[in-house]
Amino acid sequence: MKGNPSRPIRRVARAEADADMHVPVVIVGGGACGLTAALMLADAGVACVVLERDALPTGSTALSSGFIPAPGTRTQRAHGVLDDSVERFAADIQAKAHGRAAPALVEAYAASIGPALDALQEHGLQWMLLDGFLYPGHSVRRMHALAQKTGASLMAALHSTVEAAGIPVLTQALVDTLVFDAEDRLVGIDYARPGGSRETLACDALLLACNGFGGNAQMVRALLPEMAEATFGGHIGNDGSAILWGESLGARLRDLGGYQGHGSWVTPQGALMSWAVMMEGGVQINCKGRRFHDETQGYSEAAVHVLAQPGGIAWNVFDAPLLALARGFPDFCDAEAAGALRRCESVTALADCMGCEPTVLQATLDAMGGGTPPTNGRVFTRALDAPYFAVKVTGALFHTQGGLDTAPDMRVLRHDGTPFANLLAAGGAAGGVSGDAVWGYLSGNGLLSAVAGGYIAARTAAALIQSTKASP
Repeated sequence: MKGNPSRPIRRVARAEADADMHVPVVIVGGGACGLTAALMLADAGVACVVLERDALPTGSTALSSGFIPAPGTRTQRAHGVLDDSVERFAADIQAKAHGRAAPALVEAYAASIGPALDALQEHGLQWMLLDGFLYPGHSVRRMHALAQKTGASLMAALHSTVEAAGIPVLTQALVDTLVFDAEDRLVGIDYARPGGSRETLACDALLLACNGFGGNAQMVRALLPEMAEATFGGHIGNDGSAILWGESLGARLRDLGGYQGHGSWVTPQGALMSWAVMMEGGVQINCKGRRFHDETQGYSEAAVHVLAQPGGIAWNVFDAPLLALARGFPDFCDAEAAGALRRCESVTALADCMGCEPTVLQATLDAMGGGTPPTNGRVFTRALDAPYFAVKVTGALFHTQGGLDTAPDMRVLRHDGTPFANLLAAGGAAGGVSGDAVWGYLSGNGLLSAVAGGYIAARTAAALIQSTKASP
């Protein structure tokens, strides 16, 4: 495997490296994971700095829908959802992953995400609970979002909150080297600044909250061959750096075959269409006029199904009530404004739009009628009514779910299972809770691991710093 840093690990003889500055905790990556951790460290009275490679913190979070699943939050209770629990959420995660998600991490994330969202609410993030439908694999309404329902708005809210808290975020700082002493303890990082200058920052603990490898074409071809030709809908900063650091250190890697795909990437406009339309009765039809999978199984595995169709293309087909639902999501509105939506007054017009035989398409739509035998394992409660609406989509890779293996406290593990003393990883840098295959991704698992992982890592780092201060 190959990442970008040319010299990922530097060793120093002394416990303290020559550095431009010392900060108790350094966080690499200014996405949802890193900014959540920074806020939690501030609450604990521990100083930190966030280093972000881009000019403005965005990352994978800004490209997502910004939806976070969590049980037992104040917001969930306020909406009358009283039958959820940590145990129920953990069971849903494992059911989607067919029992192949790391049990200790499932338990840790499921237990921590509710307190994490409540803590962020104390910082001014006002959550709403998505209502009216369930995302694939969730047995109860637990998907939280800000009112704008976008990942970009979530990142903007986190960034402004971090700024208001006085937490330094150093942008255009490309971390490329981790510095360890002779006793295998991390003592700092090296990073490049605009213009080619370099700086060293010493620290007592480091959190890698940076990236997966979805933007590294060579790693994708090697580890996710079925997505080698897929559109990458994630952030280009996902170059696999964290994995390269881990390999150089002898860290254990986990679930590198796990990832989040999406079978509803609008083409050629390049936007995301909400899967809520599929869950509420919409269908995916190929250019032959046929359905080809059970859409309710999940949008991640749908990416592989769509890419297997002629030309790697499908059409999302729905009707007026579902169009009203879709228009409640800003990403769809952007796609519609860009010309992605086709309106067809009849099956013949729809077939002409899609390039298929009208008789085949008519049979496909007729099979959706209530009371007919299930097709592709899906039972429909009603057929679609004219006028029909269609959006052309392909399958896309959004972000990877494998990475550095961690203990439940987010400390990185060596091959022998022992943790590094003060090196932590969470979010995209760490293995998540989706198992090792595309179908293991439960809706929201990416932001679950980012926010819960950042919350847990901050608590661990704070405890490390406090124990260091208490030592004689």
